[in-house]
Amino acid sequence: MTTTPRWRALTHHHLFWPVAVLVILLLVNVPFTPDFFAVKMTDGHLYGSLVSIVLFGSPLILVAVGMTLVIATGGIDLSVGAVVAITGALTCSYISDQADQSALSGVFLALGIGLLAAIVCGLWNGFLVARMGIQPIIATLIIMVAGRGVAQLITDGQIITVNSEPYKLIGGGYWLTLPFSIFIVAAVVAVTVVITRRTALGLLVESVGGNAEASRLVGIRSMRIKIMVYVFCALCAGIAGLMISSNTSAADGNNAGLWIELDAILAVVIGGTSLLGGRFSIGGTVVGALVIQTLTTTIYTIGVPTQTNLVFKAAVVIIVCLMQSPKFRAKVFGAKGGGKKAAAPAPAETAPAADASPKMEVS
Repeated sequence: MTTTPRWRALTHHHLFWPVAVLVILLLVNVPFTPDFFAVKMTDGHLYGSLVSIVLFGSPLILVAVGMTLVIATGGIDLSVGAVVAITGALTCSYISDQADQSALSGVFLALGIGLLAAIVCGLWNGFLVARMGIQPIIATLIIMVAGRGVAQLITDGQIITVNSEPYKLIGGGYWLTLPFSIFIVAAVVAVTVVITRRTALGLLVESVGGNAEASRLVGIRSMRIKIMVYVFCALCAGIAGLMISSNTSAADGNNAGLWIELDAILAVVIGGTSLLGGRFSIGGTVVGALVIQTLTTTIYTIGVPTQTNLVFKAAVVIIVCLMQSPKFRAKVFGAKGGGKKAAAPAPAETAPAADASPKMEVS
């Protein structure tokens, strides 16, 4: 008797279907790679498919976490891919010009320059959206288009390579047997959760996304909130750009972060955050990003032809979104329950019988 209500409550949790799809995708790999879940220790480092999924999915998780707060305010940021390219291009360009590329002072200064450029991009997006009132999709489209050209100008259209061990640590190094990028992602996610769930900032972001004008009327500075989330989103994209360029020890202004904004938006939606703004879920976004990365790994594992992998990817995303839809689940799995609810009598029909006295008309 109690199993059905508990199961129904479990399936209605916003993380149930993303986690279920993630588990299914992981299990699909087992017939093709029997040791898929095996984690081995080699030269003091942990290796395995699960470690690789988290490692290669780290930039996407960062970008998606920043995108979550932007979407929660009712906005969108299409410029994160260009910010990834700009940050990596500036950082690698500065390091490559140094006599000693492994000098910590030069590396830290390069990191500061790259992240500062990302923050400037976020301020520009926030200014256009919050102050100028431009639609977010148009405001961020400016840097999406121009930013990729800026990255090409920084690199002179070439792929800049660097040979810096300290810089290599960010995206390709290991610490305590695990990839160092995992610790960076864990720190960013933890700080984001603490700030948005242990302080009033999360409620302010959700209120701005629910109704920006009403929030302004009750004293919430919605413009500042919007600028803040766009800066944070750009900063997350900048850190992701450092990871990507560090992992390859190169900056590619043309391909770095290409279309990562679309995967980030998909991760946010799969995680249960509505594109209309309002309530958001950082945990759901992390799971959604892992679903996207696991799906990419699965496509290569099972041998899906390269010319159809995008179609396969889109099909899986559609299935996940449909399974998250209460209306879809009600029609497919709960048709009988829906029919019973629809047959409930309307109480309004008996109301007129209580008053049979004549009314006096007043002209």
